[in-house]
Amino acid sequence: MYHEPLTPERVRARRLQIADNIRAARIYTGYTQEETSIRAGISLDSYNRIEQGHASPRIDTLIKIADAIGVELEAFVRR
Repeated sequence: MYHEPLTPERVRARRLQIADNIRAARIYTGYTQEETSIRAGISLDSYNRIEQGHASPRIDTLIKIADAIGVELEAFVRR
């Protein structure tokens, strides 16, 4: 199945949606950004940049965050 190439704007929009999903999952669990970053083993600055949509995390980092929050990875990429 062919899809049109993603424009930089669409990629940014998806990254922001993923960031929103991460934030919503974290808030639902009641963790702070600091607690989540410690549980995930990443710096608070890195976590904050991911949650704000300013950084594109590696899949390994997304897995760490999902495990730290206690959700399935796919929860982050749902639309």
